[in-house]
Amino acid sequence: MLVSLNWLQEYIDVSNYSPEELAEIITKTGIEVESVEPVADTVTGVVVGQVRSCEQHPNADKLNLCQVDIGEQTLQIVCGAPNVAQGQKVPVATPGAVLPGDFKIKKTKLRGEESNGMICSLQELGVDEKDVPKEFTDGIFVFPEDVEVGADAVSLLNLDDLIIELGLTPNRSDALSMAGVAYEVAAAIDGSYELAEEDVKPAEEKAADYISVSVKDTDANPYYGAFVIQDIQVGPSPLWMRNRLIAAGIRPINNVVDITNYVLMEYGQPLHAFDYDRFGSKTVLTRRAGEGETIKTLDDQERILTPEHLVITNGEEAHAIAGVMGGAKSEVQDDTSTIILEAAYFNPSVVRQSSKDHGLRSESSTRFEKGIDPNRVERAGKRACELLQKYACGTVLDGVVSHDELDRSEKKVNVVTSVINNRLGTAITTDEMADIFRRLQFSFEQDGEEFAVSIPTRRGDITIFEDMLEEVARIYGYDNLPYTLPQGASQAGGLTLEQQLKRRVKHYFEGAGLHETITYSLTHEKKASMLVSPEVSGRANNPVGLAMPMSEDHGYLRLSMLPEILQSLSYNVARKQENLAYYEVGTVFISEEQKVTKQPDEVLRASGAITGQWVSHPWQQEKKQVDFFVVKGILEGLSKQLDLPFTYEEAKLPHMHPGRTATVAVAGKTIGFAGQVHPKLQKELGLKETYVFDVNLEELFQEYVKEETFQAIPRHPSVSRDIALVVNEQVSAGTIEETIAEAGSPLVKDVQVFDVYQGEHLPEGKKSLAYSLLYLDPLRTLKDQEVEETHNRILSAVKERHEAELRG
Repeated sequence: MLVSLNWLQEYIDVSNYSPEELAEIITKTGIEVESVEPVADTVTGVVVGQVRSCEQHPNADKLNLCQVDIGEQTLQIVCGAPNVAQGQKVPVATPGAVLPGDFKIKKTKLRGEESNGMICSLQELGVDEKDVPKEFTDGIFVFPEDVEVGADAVSLLNLDDLIIELGLTPNRSDALSMAGVAYEVAAAIDGSYELAEEDVKPAEEKAADYISVSVKDTDANPYYGAFVIQDIQVGPSPLWMRNRLIAAGIRPINNVVDITNYVLMEYGQPLHAFDYDRFGSKTVLTRRAGEGETIKTLDDQERILTPEHLVITNGEEAHAIAGVMGGAKSEVQDDTSTIILEAAYFNPSVVRQSSKDHGLRSESSTRFEKGIDPNRVERAGKRACELLQKYACGTVLDGVVSHDELDRSEKKVNVVTSVINNRLGTAITTDEMADIFRRLQFSFEQDGEEFAVSIPTRRGDITIFEDMLEEVARIYGYDNLPYTLPQGASQAGGLTLEQQLKRRVKHYFEGAGLHETITYSLTHEKKASMLVSPEVSGRANNPVGLAMPMSEDHGYLRLSMLPEILQSLSYNVARKQENLAYYEVGTVFISEEQKVTKQPDEVLRASGAITGQWVSHPWQQEKKQVDFFVVKGILEGLSKQLDLPFTYEEAKLPHMHPGRTATVAVAGKTIGFAGQVHPKLQKELGLKETYVFDVNLEELFQEYVKEETFQAIPRHPSVSRDIALVVNEQVSAGTIEETIAEAGSPLVKDVQVFDVYQGEHLPEGKKSLAYSLLYLDPLRTLKDQEVEETHNRILSAVKERHEAELRG
């Protein structure tokens, strides 16, 4: 809600407070002030001038030579605006004036003619383009005839105003109007405000002779009032009204539309004007739309309706979507002379449904959705009639034709001073309590410390004792509420084992050179089932779809984090970032049901994706592209962090490279996979060779055993031996490593494969694997004989199990 300080000042005196002080007071009473900004940047030296003459510039076709009277003197000004004309009263920036952007006006010559100032458009004075009336968007602004020549144009255009932006919570719909804000400010500063009575002078003719009202769905539309105003003269609205609408962020259009918008902002009650002669009937009928019924709205869009939408009709065809937007057929136009003015109460849920279905979010629909004051509906119509009578020369016919089943009763809430004090920890007296209700302008009946408070209908958010408790607390002052420190025994907080492990995993990945990403849990249907780990795809029938997704790209819960991580890689690679390494620790959502009826299981997983160079040392002329063994090495490091042995098995998975992918297992259970993304998918994403991993952290954490251990630094020497074994090319290095470790136990402490060779000097179908073995006994020095015995035992084991021969 944008609140004009100048407009607010007309309702309640706030001149004793600076804008910042007032903002602080409002914030402390529970409505957050998001900003206090001027309507426009500082403007000085701009006055009202009258164009005494306007002639063609002798040396330019598109320039005019104007003589402009500014009161004290007449200035010659060269102006290129297409709408400048003799007799106009216009804003003139005199020499020395400063316009927004620190633009200083000086005397100058344009095409050989002296120009002593500038005739200004609203945009040049700092008004936002969207708020400028259409007739002035491409030219200078023209004042009404009644303004005084030489007057301060800055004040007349309200450019010295300040706008207070309120960040309202959904329950405070009462503050979506200037009157509501005035009531709120009056309570905050202990001032006084009362919405003034409307002053309408009706004609003798009855409105009921021209129109009738019928409502078919009273739950959706408990009140509909129709006023009839004749002799309307459509034209520009008064300058002060245009200024206030611009300050509220609404573009002025004409006096009829502007008046309905002005009352909307003043009372918080949406109104709509129909052209009586174009309406095509003497009957206003509100009903549910028919299936497939259409209406062309004011934005010239054809809208298809359903029975969930409420429409205003002439008995046959729809002329407005109730509470959302009027129809183009009965729009007020320049030749309109008679209007039907609608003041109605529509059910918030009905308006919300129509607004959502048609993608139409407006000032009117917002207020209907959040709730309007039932006691202001008819009053707002009368206020608009008063203004139409005054500023559109309208003749208001007597009476309002209405269908009325609206509940206007005030709710009552009982409060007890001692109970409120007990809840708040305060010592508010009964007299102070009564004074708080007085400031809020809530009437009440008192019996000792008991109050029966009548809640005005403008405050529809107050229905129970707790609501009233909050009102007392905020007016009393949150700063005045006492505070106490927690009493009793306390216990220091700490992390659970799972939280500790999760942090350790993230620290490890970051230490390994990966950057954390946080991607959407919601994804596109096609992506939801991509790059899913085998043990997940075995459980999940289908990805879980949302009933009401925000968009098509975010309609399904993910089964894998990798698609969105790859999308992040693709986005950054397209912006010339080539060497990227990402990881994410997050949850995937698994449902084993064909048709989801309960919440899916959330499973914690760790995923990563790497592309580009993994090592780059230009000085040493060393570069290394990422490959399968980089990703496997990262997982090996995670294995050591958690002291859990990982095993790998070659696999073929959808969307993964068929020869560079392996599943990962712990204790015989598959927990994930690692490998290269399929080249076809890489190409679709605009990526070069990209490697990924995905593991189930929950399984790892369950297998983890928290046992604090340490190893003393060995005091005795170790023995290193290298062996090269020739084996069939189908034999994996990992299985031989396991055999070596088993046969060499307990003396072999570490086995590392460091080379693989195929080619010359080796038979076809064979390969050579080279291993480095570390022999160590921490308690004594090993003898050559026992190392040799163990070494021979290893050679016998690999020959027996894998037909491995020692390479000569």
